[in-house]
Amino acid sequence: MDEGVPRLLEALASAGVRGTFFVTMGPDNSGKAALRVFRRRGFAGKMVRTNALRMYGLRTALSGTLLPARPVGSGRPDLMQAIVHEGHEAGVHGWDHVLWHDRILEMDPVAAAAELRRAAASFADAVGWPPDCASAPAWVLTPAVLEEEERLRLRYAADTRGTAPFLPRMHGRVSTVLQLPTTLPTLDELLGLGGVTEDSFAGEVVARAVAAGTDAVFTLHAEAEGMAFLPCFRDLLARLQDGGVECVPCGTLVAGLDPASLPVHDVVLREVPGRAGLLSTQADGVHAD
Repeated sequence: MDEGVPRLLEALASAGVRGTFFVTMGPDNSGKAALRVFRRRGFAGKMVRTNALRMYGLRTALSGTLLPARPVGSGRPDLMQAIVHEGHEAGVHGWDHVLWHDRILEMDPVAAAAELRRAAASFADAVGWPPDCASAPAWVLTPAVLEEEERLRLRYAADTRGTAPFLPRMHGRVSTVLQLPTTLPTLDELLGLGGVTEDSFAGEVVARAVAAGTDAVFTLHAEAEGMAFLPCFRDLLARLQDGGVECVPCGTLVAGLDPASLPVHDVVLREVPGRAGLLSTQADGVHAD
């Protein structure tokens, strides 16, 4: 938040691009994520591929363990306001990112909903109005979170991986809040897989975006593209513009969509290449409910 977000804002301003910032509002417990080495298949490999210490830095790597957990979005209302004042869209990315990532599937529904509700209240305190969009940390979603999104009257949510906007169904219940899924692989998923390097990363993303033949959603991270991999992000912005790809905030992609007219897809947990653990994904089958 302190270093990556200002760099991303500067890079976007230089390129004349507006984006969507989903911000974790609560404590930075990144140091506790190290326990995933023992719990999540593939997590250790991911940390090696992306050189985790280079990406996060020692302070963040120890945050919440040997060093105090500092507040992220709630601790920088000035940056939250800068995001929206510079014309970007902003929403919430949970309260405690590590807790959500590791425990949301095991949480009591009341506790799971409270994670999102607390983040939304903190967001409103920081910027002066409630959020109208949200993104689940680690793309992990539960029915309780979907119901809380409805109570918060969100315009859309970006909680899943998939191919196109849809209405999500979990445990037989269809949410009225449309899902805008991430459609492209992230930097940490691509690096080291299939021969993709830092030099070829931008070209790979552009090629996939163009090949999609429709709107594509790319997710980046302030601790990656905003810091050690900032040159990769600048290269990506330049190549997208050279390739005639228009970069817009997520909200622009859903503007004018009538949720009632969207297809209904089940949300299923499954693995995504290059990522550790199970992610909430858009199922292939379409239900015209």
